[in-house]
Amino acid sequence: MSIESAPLTLEQNSQLWKKIAPFSLALLVLVFDQFTKFLIIRYVPPYPFTGFSLGNDFLRIIHVRNSGIAFSVGGGLPSSIRSVLFVLAPLTVVTLVVITYFRNNDFTFLQRWAITGVIGGGLGNLIDRLFRPEGVVDFIDVKFYGLFGLDRWPTFNIADAAVLICAFIFMFSILFPPAQTKTETK
Repeated sequence: MSIESAPLTLEQNSQLWKKIAPFSLALLVLVFDQFTKFLIIRYVPPYPFTGFSLGNDFLRIIHVRNSGIAFSVGGGLPSSIRSVLFVLAPLTVVTLVVITYFRNNDFTFLQRWAITGVIGGGLGNLIDRLFRPEGVVDFIDVKFYGLFGLDRWPTFNIADAAVLICAFIFMFSILFPPAQTKTETK
């Protein structure tokens, strides 16, 4: 005995597409992140060598490994604790974000795309933690001119940039929501 479900209506298909389409950004971030890390591992020797420098040392492409999380926090923890904590915590967060994403129908178009950008970046670094025992590959090194006491910003990668930029866009869209048009209020 089989249970047949009713086909989705046009409205349901449209709603589903609005939720699934932004995941193309997550996929793009993930692929670009992993591809750039592959190139760095292959062609740039580990730090202190610089693979490329631009703008009087403003931007450098280097090859470093981060065994911690953001800004190398936790890099000194024992590897057994790091491997569990830095895999389970991000995996839990990404899972909760995806569940919230699909359950919530109130996110705006921009918020949906921002959330999937964060998901793609989170998965990019999670892949490194799972399959690169030396740590997450970081390679973008930017001069910071002494701001906040930093000569250089901590080295980062495409996944980190996607998480930071998309999280900022998401927060900005919450703090400064777009004004509703007259047709939206009716």
